[in-house]
Amino acid sequence: MLNVPSQAFPAPGSQQRVASQGRSKVPLKQGRSLMDWIRLTRSGKDLTGQKGRLIDVTEDELKTHNKKDDCWICIRGLVYNVSPYMEYHPGGEDELMRAAGADGTDLFNEVHRWVNYESMLKECLVGRMATKPAAPKDCKEGKRVLNGMYPKSQVTDTLPREDPSSPSYDWFQTESSVTIVIYTKRKNINLASVMVDLQDDSLRAEVVINDHSYLIHIELSHEVQENFSVRVIENVGKVDVILQKRENIPWKCLGQPLEKHDSFIPKKDAGLYYRKCQLISKEDVTHDTRLFCLMLPPSTHLQVPVGHHVYLKLSVTGAEIVKPYTPVSESLLSDFKEPVLPPNKYIYFLIKIYPDGLFTPELDRLQIGDFVSVSSPEGNFKLSRLQEVEDLFLLAAGTGFTPMVNVLNYSLTHMSSLRKVKLMFFNKTEDDIIWRCQLEKLAFKDKRFDIEFVLSAPSSEWNGKRGHVSPALLSEFLQRSLENSRVFLCICGPTPFTDEGIRLLHDLNFDTEEIHGFTA
Repeated sequence: MLNVPSQAFPAPGSQQRVASQGRSKVPLKQGRSLMDWIRLTRSGKDLTGQKGRLIDVTEDELKTHNKKDDCWICIRGLVYNVSPYMEYHPGGEDELMRAAGADGTDLFNEVHRWVNYESMLKECLVGRMATKPAAPKDCKEGKRVLNGMYPKSQVTDTLPREDPSSPSYDWFQTESSVTIVIYTKRKNINLASVMVDLQDDSLRAEVVINDHSYLIHIELSHEVQENFSVRVIENVGKVDVILQKRENIPWKCLGQPLEKHDSFIPKKDAGLYYRKCQLISKEDVTHDTRLFCLMLPPSTHLQVPVGHHVYLKLSVTGAEIVKPYTPVSESLLSDFKEPVLPPNKYIYFLIKIYPDGLFTPELDRLQIGDFVSVSSPEGNFKLSRLQEVEDLFLLAAGTGFTPMVNVLNYSLTHMSSLRKVKLMFFNKTEDDIIWRCQLEKLAFKDKRFDIEFVLSAPSSEWNGKRGHVSPALLSEFLQRSLENSRVFLCICGPTPFTDEGIRLLHDLNFDTEEIHGFTA
């Protein structure tokens, strides 16, 4: 393992560090956009300085390349010359230099884990880290059968675990089915904690347990039908994945283990997994915002927890581009729109299209039936923070409204302690307000909900509130239903909005534990 720089990353004074758990961009020079970088990587220019040779890099060699004009960084065992990328990095040169001449894997995982660096930096690849030869082992143990499986000799990243509190699994079969049982040994597991993908008889079942990930990854010994079911017994933390056999014959073993099978590792160290989802529909919501509906593969179980997001991945001019988006429900209330598609098979996104952007115009050009890669969920919002909350305040700007959709739906349907939920929704003009009609209908239907619109550039006919987030607006808005009611606040929007909002909330004596800032 290489030495990791001890400095905090991003740097405490860096423009990339923000209180709202988000990330700021620094101004780039003209001609240094992502599209310009893609053009450079396709120009044929030698960006590695190695004239096309891939080399094995020792730790000592890596340490010597620690200057801006000669900067090598190791990410997950691969070494890149990032000097040509310095001026194109949205987070600024100083952030890259934090890992100069060192293993930047942990730093990368902390800030950029979702970025497809293999595609972005493929023309900067110098080589691999040289590994020290392992001491030979005198292994006389024969093959063992574990849970009905013969382990392959080349399974990687599977760590032995002797802790009795670690998850484990077993399996059993009937004439027509095979059930894989995962014992999480935790009681806070639900269906949203489980992701299952079945592809070409390869089964991948991941269970998120607090900040860790437990993975079952198996090449099944026999064919199964693409439809399966997942069942969670919450009071004992048991997960059942029930597969239907294609042929009603006995299985002698479950299958062969694949990469990282039976591993229990920190979630931040687990790579993002993508599955291809089909575009079913897209409709205009405002003049520049669309509601996209994607259909999950029939052999996938995926539920995005409230307040979490996923990453969408598209190939743009030969490079894989990834962007985070928070799924929403089809509408604020299901009876506003009929018919409602079957739940848990479709994911909806409210996405603003930027004409000069790189990703959203490509997304908008997709035709019905085209595919988009969707990652497993990410996020740190805990529903437990809403327990016993009586007054819930939501502050949103623009498409920062999207995390609020499911928080709002959840609060009105599952929070028995709730007295009031209020949304202050900031936009530029009336035409920019997402789902205005639905919000007003919801406020009329449920007297616990209040909505206030604030416009920064309204027309002369606008009679509502005007301006930007400010102490005056917040002081009036943040009125408790009772003097000592338990409160919680959620905020999301562009980084300057979220930063300023959180600062003002602290000035108004709200505690950090009472505030959650979503990353827009």
